[in-house]
Amino acid sequence: MHPNFPFSVHWTLVFVKLMIQVFNELTRPNIRQMKPYSAVEIPCRVKLDANEAPYGLVPGLLEVETNRYPDPEARELRHHLAQTLNVGTENIILGNGSDEVIYHLITALGGPVLYPTPTFVMYGIIAQTLAEATVPVPLDDNLDLNAAAMTEAIKRHNPRLIFLSSPNNPTGNNFDYETMLEILRLSRGIVIIDEAYQPYSTRPSVIPLMARYNNLYVMRTLSKVGLAALRVGLLIGAADGIAELNKVRLPYNVNALSQRLALAALRDGGLIEHNIKTVITERQRLFEGLAHINNITTYPSEANFILIKTNNAKTLHQRLLKNGILVKDMTSALEDCLRITIGKPEENTEILSALEEIKGAKL
Repeated sequence: MHPNFPFSVHWTLVFVKLMIQVFNELTRPNIRQMKPYSAVEIPCRVKLDANEAPYGLVPGLLEVETNRYPDPEARELRHHLAQTLNVGTENIILGNGSDEVIYHLITALGGPVLYPTPTFVMYGIIAQTLAEATVPVPLDDNLDLNAAAMTEAIKRHNPRLIFLSSPNNPTGNNFDYETMLEILRLSRGIVIIDEAYQPYSTRPSVIPLMARYNNLYVMRTLSKVGLAALRVGLLIGAADGIAELNKVRLPYNVNALSQRLALAALRDGGLIEHNIKTVITERQRLFEGLAHINNITTYPSEANFILIKTNNAKTLHQRLLKNGILVKDMTSALEDCLRITIGKPEENTEILSALEEIKGAKL
């Protein structure tokens, strides 16, 4: 040890231990009780667990001044998105993924935060992180909105925020349209319809409904159409509400590379549209193939994944993983269910073959 160094290794470790203890004691109780969101990367050959698009996009080399901060307003990207979505640029705010948009909303508006369950887990996790009350309302037996339960929860809790993911993750279905309209009419808070998977849906966007409902805001993401690495999410809504959210948005939250790459990919939208159509075609093929496998219930999907139910989901998940195929184990949210992301044609063929073989062996 250096003669001028005042601490021994022993006392250094004691000091570190005490500092950890102090931090733990100062951590808010709601944070200490939470479990972090787990995004573990499991080694596999065929990755069909994360609802990613099977195709990436390579717009080409882009010139980005890496010594300069990015445009804090992401004006070019927002302008292009506004034109595409037929809204004003002032009606859009961007986030570092949809997660950050959700964070902005709950930071600005607070709770209670109401959402059906199971659904996208970050609505609840971020609300809990910010110590806001959560009101999860179970879906009905058809995995749709429970209209009576939602109505009762809205009247009882008067939520400031309601999140409706349609198509819903992990169930894959669009929620009943009339029930969503009734929620919009009944709520005195802001209703967010999360259209992360809308590009794969037969139902048009609800963005035009914003002209009728001033409490409706629509969330989108570029993550599900081949740009997940860029982390670009967006919220569309009334300009005055977007202006309030901008007060809590951190500066330079969408980096320059993401802005440029997203803009280049969207301007050359033909590749994105082609890939979406391919996924929809493959979704139908995978659905039909799954429907013919014994002891598997396949749920119709309007997203880029399919939910299945089987009497041995956890065992099936492990057997697939041993074959190098990773799907999402949903058993903690939906009994005996797995979620399969639509992959490339050869990946979809491989999982069908693996499932037929495993089920043929009567697991």
